[in-house]
Amino acid sequence: MASFSFFKQQTALGSAVVIASLMAGLSAQAAPPCKGGTTTSRAMANGRVVHENVSGETIISERVISPSALSTQTGDDIVDTAVKAGSFNTLAAALTAADLVATLKGPGPFTVFAPTDEAFAKLPAGTVETLLKPENKGKLKEILLLHVVPGSVSAAEVVKLNSAKTAGGRTVLIDTDGGVKVATAKGSANVVKTDIKARNGLIHVIDSVLLP
Repeated sequence: MASFSFFKQQTALGSAVVIASLMAGLSAQAAPPCKGGTTTSRAMANGRVVHENVSGETIISERVISPSALSTQTGDDIVDTAVKAGSFNTLAAALTAADLVATLKGPGPFTVFAPTDEAFAKLPAGTVETLLKPENKGKLKEILLLHVVPGSVSAAEVVKLNSAKTAGGRTVLIDTDGGVKVATAKGSANVVKTDIKARNGLIHVIDSVLLP
């Protein structure tokens, strides 16, 4: 599949590009994994690993890693990385309402296609407010898990894929024709920034919210 220049011309992420103070004080305790959303890494003698979900199904193709990558990492997790920016306040509120904060602070690894505040603002008026209500927690969680892929999938790997299975068990399509997009039957989102690194995975920024 053809890749394109967006991923070849990624800007260096100097100071952390990550999500603002709305979620300060979030618990660092990891929760039990969401269904289908937890992976383990099986080290092989030749220095390769295969990420697997709890049922043993291989979800990320075998890839080479350095020995140091197998060691315990320190630094900000995906949530903490997200907490420090300023353009993901709605996502932060949604993760809290859906009780997904502890999950995404867990060991992972996870890849999150993170919608900006502007992406949430594109939804019909009142949609976000409705989804944040306690009675809609299940629907909100379903939407958010559509943005989470088990495993650490870099931009270079994304452009080689046609689709990816999400932590919620659904599949998103990946299109590299005229720009990298992730999509469902309800619409698509452009990937506008990539490979924001966290201790337990990666964040790719998207400009629309994916809907199941």
